[in-house]
Amino acid sequence: MAHRVLVVEDEEDIAIPLVRTLEREGYDVLWVDSGQKALDELDSRSADVVILDLGLPDMDGLEVCRKARGAGYDGAIMIVTARAGELDRVVGLDYGADDYLAKPFGLAELQARVRALIRRTTGGASGEGADEGALRIDVAARRVYAGDDEVPLTGKEFDVLNILAAHRDKVVSRGRLMADVWDENWYGSTKTLDVTIGRLRQKLESVGVSERVVAVRGVGFRLEGNTPDA
Repeated sequence: MAHRVLVVEDEEDIAIPLVRTLEREGYDVLWVDSGQKALDELDSRSADVVILDLGLPDMDGLEVCRKARGAGYDGAIMIVTARAGELDRVVGLDYGADDYLAKPFGLAELQARVRALIRRTTGGASGEGADEGALRIDVAARRVYAGDDEVPLTGKEFDVLNILAAHRDKVVSRGRLMADVWDENWYGSTKTLDVTIGRLRQKLESVGVSERVVAVRGVGFRLEGNTPDA
């Protein structure tokens, strides 16, 4: 059964290409142009991923996010917005969003983000039990599993892994990780990141996770694995 994506966007010239792209990927896509329509739709029929614009005509997208979570929606929410400031990104995540993409964005990047969110929230599930050693991230609960076994991670280890998983097989710079997980004004040693990465690797390897955190000298880190796309 196709994964379902709800697109909440009031600008037709943005929404239509997005919907067509996702449909070509095999997703069951529904487009609504207001926050209330999105909430009504989620109340009647859930979705695996909600792509949520913040600048809606009837209510702020952050309020839609908050109300959806309050009503029990536990799927993935990705905010897309022209508000590219750090404060908006943090506030969006605090309201229950799982990912954040600033406009203008490339459709290829959005597709990759959607695939990553589905992997993280459903484990790429097909209705059968999780594969032994397969990495699964429950973003809402901030818990990580190897197959059916939970991997105990600290808050910083989870945040690092979450970012790497969202950009699977791509390099994430050291600066990006430090800014997003610690603080963009962090003045301490970046060795803190290396220590966190070392502990994360050890924990994943100890439970047989097939994905590996690989260092790219002078640039950053990459999560490599053969988890299939949804």
